[in-house]
Amino acid sequence: MTNAETPAPRTVAPIEPFPLIAEAFNRAQVTELRHSVTSCARAAGLHGQRLDDFVLAVNELITNAVRHGGGRGWLRLWRQAGELVCEVADHGHGISARRLSDRSRPTPDTAGGWGLWLARELSNSMVVDTGETGTTVRITATLVQGGAPC
Repeated sequence: MTNAETPAPRTVAPIEPFPLIAEAFNRAQVTELRHSVTSCARAAGLHGQRLDDFVLAVNELITNAVRHGGGRGWLRLWRQAGELVCEVADHGHGISARRLSDRSRPTPDTAGGWGLWLARELSNSMVVDTGETGTTVRITATLVQGGAPC
């Protein structure tokens, strides 16, 4: 085969940007994972109340995955187009359409049901994909210029 016949090298474009965090977790790892998210979010450019809000939203999602999603989950965190994106997935039985459509604030005496509401309130956007084989929740926070990789 001559150089003229050599096929051009194939390039593979990544489906998503390089993850800052990509980890499976269980109940024992929730605190450590929350600290990792805090460090990476700070390094990426979140500070002050925005940082606290984002970390609380992520904590609610990973706690929900452990409590309602089979005891374990998967977290990915990455930067994308001026945003910090966090995705938490689990292998639970899904979230009911009624619960997903209810955007009202839980009453103060409600013992549960705060997780998704808080995540929605404390992030710039939230998308939920749920079904009988699990749930994936993706939240975003807008970044300020000058963030560094974690």
